[in-house]
Amino acid sequence: MNVVRPLLASIACLCVAGAASAHFQLAYTPETMIARPGDVPVKLIFWHPFENGHVMDMAQPLEFYAVHRGEKIDLMDRLSQITFEGASNAGAAFDASVPVKRSGDYVLVVVPAPYFEASEDLYIQQITKSYLNRNTIPTDWEAPLGLPTEILPLNKPTNVLAGSTFTGRVLSEGEPVAGAEIEVEYMAAEPDMATNTASSATATPPPAGTLVVMSDENGYFTFGIPKSGFWGFAALGTGPETEYEGKELSQDAVIWIRAWDIE
Repeated sequence: MNVVRPLLASIACLCVAGAASAHFQLAYTPETMIARPGDVPVKLIFWHPFENGHVMDMAQPLEFYAVHRGEKIDLMDRLSQITFEGASNAGAAFDASVPVKRSGDYVLVVVPAPYFEASEDLYIQQITKSYLNRNTIPTDWEAPLGLPTEILPLNKPTNVLAGSTFTGRVLSEGEPVAGAEIEVEYMAAEPDMATNTASSATATPPPAGTLVVMSDENGYFTFGIPKSGFWGFAALGTGPETEYEGKELSQDAVIWIRAWDIE
């Protein structure tokens, strides 16, 4: 069993971290439920979407693909670099598209190049999963993908209800991670697909800083979802790689889910 930090709380514990805002890798499209076949546009952005904060420059991803019915669909040739503008600055990001044809889940995976965060003197690599679905037929969402580190959802990630909970399990090389620190992010400002700019934020981050949950002794965590929209979870430093170019590397597992209101 992999233990990355002392276990400070049980499965439903909610904590707050320091005032520093959370970095989050996005693989974003506004429509996660796809009715008709076609190419679905996606934006890859490294950003702080809760507070519409600083945009980090993304380098060319090492991998970008989708998994559908167990088959890997390479999407690297669909990437094109763009400039994405947040409220305070602009940064390098990427446009892409996903060919959605058959019914079922399309699990998007981004393996970004490590990003050097000068203020912390370390590299960050956020291995990220997000989800599309066509015709509400489940096929792949619950399956582990064998990533160096990943969060395995126990709720269907395209169909979480606001006011309910989301449970995930943190894995490192396929094994559960006890005591993982998981930052939680709400996408209060969503990217405008046409203009490559951030929309106005629809919520304000809590005054005590970044939301954090801890995984239990079997790698599970649960978080109450208070609002509809996109929610991200980043398990920090849970990957097997800990160094890059002579400096510390935080190899994180990120997952994005979509929550809905009951109308």
